[in-house]
Amino acid sequence: MPRHVVAQRRAMPRRPRAHWVLLLLALVVLLGLLTLNGYESGVLGGSGRPQAQPEQAVVPAEIAEGGPLIRFDGASPQSRSLPAKQIALTFDDGPDPEWTPKILDVLAEQQAKATFFVLGSRVNRYPEITRRILAEGHEVGSHTFTHAELATVPSWRRGLEVALTSNAIAGATGYQTTLFRPPFSSGPDALTLTDFTTLREIGSLGYIGVLADLDTRDWQRPGTPEIVKAATPAVGKGAVVLMHDGGGDRAQTVEALNQLIPQLKAQGYQFSTVTAAIGAPSAHVPAAAGVQLRGDTFRGAQIIAGWVTTAMGWLLAIALILSVLRLVVQLFAVRRHLRLVRQRWSAGRPEVLLPVSVIVPAYNESANIAATVRSLVHSDYPQLEVIVVDDGSTDGTADIVRRMGLPDVYVTSQENAGKPVALNTGIALARGDLLVLVDGDTVFQTNTIYNLVQGFADPRVGAIAGNTKVANRKGWLGKWQHLEYVVGFNLDRRYFDVAGCMPTIPGAVGAFRAEVLDQVRGVSSDTLAEDTDLTMAVLRAGWKVTYEEHAIAWTEAPSTLRVLWRQRYRWCYGTMQAMWKHRRALIERNRLRRGLLYLATFQLALPLAAPAVDVFALYGLLFLPWYQMAAAWLGLLAMQTFTAAVALKLDRESQRPLWTIVFQQVVYRQLMYLVVVQSAVTALIGNRLRWQRMTRTGSAAALLTKR
Repeated sequence: MPRHVVAQRRAMPRRPRAHWVLLLLALVVLLGLLTLNGYESGVLGGSGRPQAQPEQAVVPAEIAEGGPLIRFDGASPQSRSLPAKQIALTFDDGPDPEWTPKILDVLAEQQAKATFFVLGSRVNRYPEITRRILAEGHEVGSHTFTHAELATVPSWRRGLEVALTSNAIAGATGYQTTLFRPPFSSGPDALTLTDFTTLREIGSLGYIGVLADLDTRDWQRPGTPEIVKAATPAVGKGAVVLMHDGGGDRAQTVEALNQLIPQLKAQGYQFSTVTAAIGAPSAHVPAAAGVQLRGDTFRGAQIIAGWVTTAMGWLLAIALILSVLRLVVQLFAVRRHLRLVRQRWSAGRPEVLLPVSVIVPAYNESANIAATVRSLVHSDYPQLEVIVVDDGSTDGTADIVRRMGLPDVYVTSQENAGKPVALNTGIALARGDLLVLVDGDTVFQTNTIYNLVQGFADPRVGAIAGNTKVANRKGWLGKWQHLEYVVGFNLDRRYFDVAGCMPTIPGAVGAFRAEVLDQVRGVSSDTLAEDTDLTMAVLRAGWKVTYEEHAIAWTEAPSTLRVLWRQRYRWCYGTMQAMWKHRRALIERNRLRRGLLYLATFQLALPLAAPAVDVFALYGLLFLPWYQMAAAWLGLLAMQTFTAAVALKLDRESQRPLWTIVFQQVVYRQLMYLVVVQSAVTALIGNRLRWQRMTRTGSAAALLTKR
C-alpha cells in the first residue's frame, strides 16, 4: 500500500472552527459598513414644508412672532433678530465639492462673510472644504448628519444626528459649533409644537437655534431673479437669509449672489456671520482631543464604507453578468450538443461491442450492493464481467454478492485502503478492453452500459461520462439535489462536451479505455476527488472526454443536511486539490485549460462571493427602493427557473419540481456556498481532510425493485 494512502487514513484532521466565527464577524462588519453608507447617503434637501401644520398656533407667541435666533439656556426661550442693515447669508446641505467652492469664491470676491450649516456626513466626505470655510473667516453650524427631519424621528436618533455632526466638524476642523439649524426649517412662524419641542431639546445641549427671516427656496431653482427677490429684505431691516450650497444644481444661487451682494452693499448693508451680526462671541469652540479622535475615526469608517459599498456594487454587477453569461454559454452549448448527439448516433456509425469490465468499489454498501450488481448483470450488453472490490467492509457487503451466485460476477476483498486503491485493484483484475467504473450505491438501466460505450467508436475518445440521476427525490432535500444534478451538473457537462474540456467523469457512471487507465497509471490517491483527478489526467494525456446523456445511472443522494454537507465538502475540497494538482494545464496546450477556468469562475469564485452578495442584498432591502431589489431578485429567479426548465426537458424529466426553486434559493444555495468557503479555508490552512463515507439507506435498491 502506498505510504501516502496510509498517511491519509491515519492523519487526524484539525477541524477549523474559528473561521466560521471570523466569517460571521466579517459579514457583520460588512453589513455594518454598508448600513453606515446607506445611513449617511440617505440625504434629502430643501427647506420648509409643503403645507401648514395644525399645531402651529400652540408654539409660544414670543417665539412664533420673534426673530430667527432662539436660545434655550435661560429660564425661558428667547429669540433675537439681526440689527438693521445686517445680512447673515446662510447656506444649508453642504459642503458640496462643486458648488461650495464656487460660493466661497463669490463671497471672497465680494468681501462678504456667511454661515454654512453643514451636514456631518458631507463634512466627512469633504473635510478640506469645511476647513476652507473656516480659513476664509466664515462660520459653520450643525445641520444634522443626514438631513433627517428631527421632529419625526426617535429621541435617540436626534441625539445621534447631532453628536455625529459635532464629531465630524471637530475631526475636520478641530472646533465644535454652537449653532444649529434643523432640516426642513424656515422661519419662526412656520414652527409647529413638535418642531419647537425638538429645537428646545437640541438647545438644551448648548446650541443656538438658527431659523430664517427670508427663505429663498433656491433648492427649487425658481430662477435667479426670484432668488434675488426672495433674499432682499424690507428697506433697512436686517435678515437671516436661507440659501443652499448642497443638494443639487446651485448655479442659480451662485448667480443670485453675484447680483444680490453688490445691490445690498450699495444700500449700506453689511454681510456677516450669524454671531458677528449680533455682536456675539464666535460659534467656534475648540474641540477636545477625544472628540476630534472620534470624528477622525468615524470619518475613516465612513470613507471605508463608501469604498466597500462601491466595491460590493461592482461585485454584485459582476456576479449578475457572470450568471447571465453562464446561462448564455449553457444554452449555446445545449444547441451545439443536440447536433453533436445526433451526429454520434447517426446511422452508419460503427457499433461498439468490445469486452467491458465493470468495477464496483464497495465499502459498507450492504443497503444497495445487491441492487447495483443485479442491474449490471441484467444489462443488455453482450460481453460483460462485473468485479466487486470489497474495501474492508464490516457489514457483510462481499458476502451479499457471493450469495447471489451470479455468472461473470467476481468478488475480491482487501483491507480498507480507500476508494482509489479499490479501483486500482479492480483495474488490475479486469480483462475487458473497456472499463466502466461504478459506485456501490448506483443502479443502471438495462441499456446504460451499451449507450455509455458507443462513443468509443471514435478512436480519439479515451473516456466517457454518463448521466447521473438522483434516485431518492422525496422531500425538499431530494428535490433540490435532483434539480442540482439535472441543472448544475448535466448542463455543465453538455458545455464541457462541446468545448472538449470535461473535468470530471462522475464516479457513479463513467467508462475508460483500459489503455488510457494504464497510460495515466490508474486512479491516484493524491486527492479526495479521485474521479476529477483521473479525468483531468486523461485530458492532459491528449485524449478526448465526452458526455453521453443516454447512459443513465440512478444514485442515492444524501438524505440529511449533515450527510449532504460531508459529501459536498469532500467533493469541493477534492476538486480544489485536483485543480491545484493540474494547474500546469493552464500553460499547456490542452483543452483542460478551459475547464479549469470554468470551474474557477463558476464553481469557486462565484460561491465564495455569494455571502457578500447576500449581505449586499440585505443592504438593498434596507436602503434601496424595494421594487428595484424585488425586480432584480425576481429576474434572477426567472432566469434560474428558465434554465431549470430547459435542463429538465433535455433530460426528459417532469417540470413539477420547478416550484421548489424559490425555496432552494434561501436554504440550499447558502449551504452550497458555505461548503465552498469551508473547503477554501481547509485548503488555505493546509489541513488534510479524511475520506468521508455517506450512510446508505437503500434508495437506489428500492428504485430497482419498483422498476
